[in-house]
Amino acid sequence: MRHTASCVLAVEQGRSLSEVLPALPPALRPGVQALTFHVLRHLGTARALVKLLAQRKPSPPVQALLNSAVALLLEPANEQAPRYPAHTVVNQAVEAARQDRQTERQASFVNACLRRFLRESADLLLEIEADLVARWNHPLWWIERLQRDHPDHWQAILDANNQPGPMALRVNRRRVDRAAYQEALQAIGLASTPIGRDGLVMEAPQPVERLPGFADGHCSVQDGAAQMAAELLLEDRAWTATDRVLDACAAPGGKTAHLLERADLNLLAIDVDPSRCERIEDTLRRLGLRADVRSADAAKPAAWWDGEPFDAILLDAPCTASGIVRRHPDVRWLRRASDVDALVATQRALLEALWPLLKPGGRLLYATCSVFRAEGAGQVQAFLGRHSDALHWLSPGHLLPGLAAPPGQFNDNRSGGHDGFFYARIDKAQP
Repeated sequence: MRHTASCVLAVEQGRSLSEVLPALPPALRPGVQALTFHVLRHLGTARALVKLLAQRKPSPPVQALLNSAVALLLEPANEQAPRYPAHTVVNQAVEAARQDRQTERQASFVNACLRRFLRESADLLLEIEADLVARWNHPLWWIERLQRDHPDHWQAILDANNQPGPMALRVNRRRVDRAAYQEALQAIGLASTPIGRDGLVMEAPQPVERLPGFADGHCSVQDGAAQMAAELLLEDRAWTATDRVLDACAAPGGKTAHLLERADLNLLAIDVDPSRCERIEDTLRRLGLRADVRSADAAKPAAWWDGEPFDAILLDAPCTASGIVRRHPDVRWLRRASDVDALVATQRALLEALWPLLKPGGRLLYATCSVFRAEGAGQVQAFLGRHSDALHWLSPGHLLPGLAAPPGQFNDNRSGGHDGFFYARIDKAQP
């Protein structure tokens, strides 16, 4: 409980779990992550309840401990969610308070608040029933933006965001046939379902060490929505090793690798962060693939471009990550409303910088893992309005988590299983 509350406090202070969790002892990390994810998926409700339970606002460490305990005491919304014995949660929270200098004097207060919640939970939950943040466990600005962007689906999106995402694999077709790999999984008791052309969705998440041939590059973990990028960029054309392809903002390398698994290409992968470029190299090495990987700012091509135009460009642009909160439940609490406009400006700058690098007749695939229209449809519509040589040839558009595709739209989400994403392929007109 102490480590979970510490992680929750870090998020409430603006730190990402991707930074916090690796600092934990390896043996504790999986359990603490599971508990912290659970708390963050119920943090709006927990905050509202703690506000009723505590007459005066507690110190941040005590607040985080109470938020964590209350979230773990809430009745699960579905049968797959974990159930925790109430007495165990209360006892562990009180013990966690006693073990920390910042909270030790408040152990009795923590005990009193939690025992009151157990006695009065039904009445307290009724009292916060009209609170949108408590109901949906997202910031109010996020909820309101979804209501505007997706008036028919905002509730389904928020519901999907509060469920864990399934584990999806991408089978490396250069190393193994997908059907054969599915049989190998079945042979060790792991059931899966095909998605797309190269994917498998696991019936239950597994550590990668259990996956046959993972260390030898037989598969990668990649969400079904992310697996669509290679298909959308490469389809309807025969590609050769002389075709120049740019993967901008490429780290950690999943889409880079998928492109190379699908076709022989002269591929340049760039990312502004040198350490993330190392992750691209590691990914390609495990899968037996090669690309020119460089640390470079995609928005400043004068520093790295050799002047030869590209046949295709993949721009997986920085975004709010509003489509992947099932897997990163801290994102919703870390983002601010002002971040959207700042990221839209960054995306626009990247599109403007990279468009001149594309040869006439070439194609650019713009992608974000966002469900906000400003980062998807709005961005592309504005770009098309600025460029008369930009042809909107293909656009799956916004792929919404937890929803099947509208009729006629490209979408592999028949089971509602993938993350939220946006894709638009823009072709450059011939002169």
